[in-house]
Amino acid sequence: MRVLLAGATGLVGSQVLMRLLADARCTAVVAPARRPLPLRHPRLFGPLLDFESLPLEAPWWQVDAAICALGSTLKQAGSRQAFARIDRGYPLAIARAVKAHGCAVFALNSAMGANPRSPFFYNRVKGGLEQDLRALEFASLALVRPGLIGGERNEPRPGEQAAARVLGALAPVLPRAWRINPAGRIAAALVEAALAPRPGVQVIGSAQLA
Repeated sequence: MRVLLAGATGLVGSQVLMRLLADARCTAVVAPARRPLPLRHPRLFGPLLDFESLPLEAPWWQVDAAICALGSTLKQAGSRQAFARIDRGYPLAIARAVKAHGCAVFALNSAMGANPRSPFFYNRVKGGLEQDLRALEFASLALVRPGLIGGERNEPRPGEQAAARVLGALAPVLPRAWRINPAGRIAAALVEAALAPRPGVQVIGSAQLA
């Protein structure tokens, strides 16, 4: 299968990329990014991309499956408007582009608590994106909803690090849904959803990723 990966340089996305390149079921990976990818591989194509102006006629949108691991934080984005554009607008635009070119399979790294009617802005944005993707009617749509993601980020997030220490200490007594979700487990779920798609909509919760 030929797979498009958005967000290949992030914590989860980088692990998705390595798993795709190591999987014999994946014949090619298209990983559009704002900056050149640090990795070179004969089955990897990394076109430079301006997310504000997608080249919708580019032939590399023609893939069998797409995985979206794009994501930011309110602090990184700088405002609620910018966060919504990055975490909802960009993934939706990518989903529409691959769907328009015949892609039938989409896997999203979402978030635990995603709900378009949530009282929390972050969860409303994530839930709104899930709602938008459902409306596109992919033959197979996987919504992976991790809780706190475990792993070393390029840009430290002090709040996450503090929460990870607490949850790590409490792991033996916590319900599985509240435990840290290792980035590798999330990446594995996304890759399997793309390369072995199941018909309809699948929601993969944090308990399955612990």
